[in-house]
Amino acid sequence: MSDHCIFCKLRDERVIYECAHTKAFIDTYPASPGHTLIIPKRHFATYFEATDDEILAIGKALKAAKKILDEEFSPDAYNIGVNNGEAAGQSVMHLHVHLIPRYKDDVEDPKGGVRWILKDKANYWNDKATTKRVT
Repeated sequence: MSDHCIFCKLRDERVIYECAHTKAFIDTYPASPGHTLIIPKRHFATYFEATDDEILAIGKALKAAKKILDEEFSPDAYNIGVNNGEAAGQSVMHLHVHLIPRYKDDVEDPKGGVRWILKDKANYWNDKATTKRVT
């Protein structure tokens, strides 16, 4: 636990799911209705520092949170994401896994999903048609 970490100081009333290793809560700045964060209770920065038990608990928490969100928000799909390190966009250095509900027509064309993080890499299916492959 860190005295300077906003996730370590999370108020219990924000929690929608909890187990021995994790907590889940609705993001303060949601990308979509129901956007939820799953965090380990132990303070560490990246997914790669998690123990096997913590990784398993995160997976179970994702499923439990999805069930809660399905009932409350009825999304059509989900994105799951983890930013590991500042270059990947991590701004809170306490591991957090994003469970982002997606809704039909929330964007014009969702194809490519998380690839849109690097916009010039996202539309790979059209690039294949115009780029010659070197073998």
